[in-house]
Amino acid sequence: MKKLFLPKVQKSFQTEIPLPSSKSESNRALIINALAKGKDNLSNLAEARDTQTMMRLLASDDAIADVIDAGTTMRFLTAYFSVTGQQKTMTGTPRMCERPIGILVDALRSLGADIDYINKEGYPPLQLNGFNFSGNNNLSIRGDVSSQYISAILMIAPLLPEGLILTITGDLGSKPYIEMTIQQMKSFGITVTPDWGNMTITVPAQQYEVIPYAIESDWSGASYWFSMVALSEFEDAELELLGLKENSLQGDSVITDIMSHLGVKSEYTGRGFKLTKIPAEASLAWDFTNCPDLAQTVCVVAAAKNIPLTLTGVESLKVKETDRIYALQTELAKIGGSLVETEKNHKYLLTASGEAIKADTAIHTYDDHRMAMAFAPLALVSDITIEEPDVVVKSYPSFWKHIAKIVDIEA
Repeated sequence: MKKLFLPKVQKSFQTEIPLPSSKSESNRALIINALAKGKDNLSNLAEARDTQTMMRLLASDDAIADVIDAGTTMRFLTAYFSVTGQQKTMTGTPRMCERPIGILVDALRSLGADIDYINKEGYPPLQLNGFNFSGNNNLSIRGDVSSQYISAILMIAPLLPEGLILTITGDLGSKPYIEMTIQQMKSFGITVTPDWGNMTITVPAQQYEVIPYAIESDWSGASYWFSMVALSEFEDAELELLGLKENSLQGDSVITDIMSHLGVKSEYTGRGFKLTKIPAEASLAWDFTNCPDLAQTVCVVAAAKNIPLTLTGVESLKVKETDRIYALQTELAKIGGSLVETEKNHKYLLTASGEAIKADTAIHTYDDHRMAMAFAPLALVSDITIEEPDVVVKSYPSFWKHIAKIVDIEA
């Protein structure tokens, strides 16, 4: 097992971090641009393995599309390959084949996709056998499982002969990601009309335009640097995160608000955001429905600072790269944190012992990039070891190189 030792940071820092590009924006732009038949007009695409996998599979004529562990890539490409009539076998890692996809498959079938399950009903691997429009331009889909299903359907909707009227049923999670999809579609010339009062989105039949499009830096990746400032023992600690927009499409930009309660002030500089320390509040309650990827980051900071945290809207964490609820409960316990479910599948309470973190603590990462990056900032308060640190390649390959600006490691 590969391990990375992070020694406790012994001095303050004032530096800047050139953040990676947004994986979420990149993957949507790649699908939309492929539907537009654009070439060489996208810039600042993410270095993340998920995005590089998307690029490779879009350019490949192979009959098998192996997405590895990239959930977004699996869902977006299943819709893309279906509507473009390509015959493909969609597969991935064993964990990827445990992540449900039945809601998306049912939706695509109702539109005219011919899709078979190769093994277990409702899960990859899938066999895509082409597309014959069913004449159905009204579709209902659940909003409480994965916003990626909705985004996958929306992006292919303009290519349907009669367009699409999409109705979202039940509670809607991760709404900012759907709004991101809509805004990117509009950037490529598509008319999209959301009616959030009636939970419908209307997309007429039309053609995407090919335009130059640049990707913003990644707010999910930015969140770990907020943690570094929050956990620093030095009051003059300061970071400037480069490439972030003041008015972002990314829902995870809400980290500026969350971390203002946990001891971090953020100011827009024109080229990004400057982070400085401020006093933290005594407790925090937050609904992560629209920003589930921030939950691990916030939990680690709250536990390390002994700030009671009430979490809601984290149901989707159980079907991510790993069961993130279980992973958090197990690893937070190593640093004195207790994450307890107080309402079934709805609310959790995180409390901490307030005791010093043991210097020999090793954090298991569960093949999950966000576990490695969320726990790495603990190096601001204690020696820490991260097991299987290379998992960060999924979204932020240069993470350890950037961490070495603050933590005394070779990366």
